[in-house]
Amino acid sequence: MADGNAPAGATTIAQDQLRAYIERIERLEEEKAAIAADIKEVYAEAKGNGFDTKVMRKVISLRKKDQAERQEEEAVLELYLHALGMLG
Repeated sequence: MADGNAPAGATTIAQDQLRAYIERIERLEEEKAAIAADIKEVYAEAKGNGFDTKVMRKVISLRKKDQAERQEEEAVLELYLHALGMLG
């Protein structure tokens, strides 16, 4: 926001910058929505071909992590399952 003591030109520049940022964010949000719709379509296609989309989502989540992070997560999961008597 512009300072009350700022020259009129500075206020106009700040307003123009703000408008530009807002418009860029709006365009990116539109692109994000289009990509989300495309991803949803791919999952629907995979499901139609008999793939389990919940498992696919989990695989994608795991692929984003490095091996050490995955191993740590798996160890904690195993610990929790064991504590709950869900492992043999």
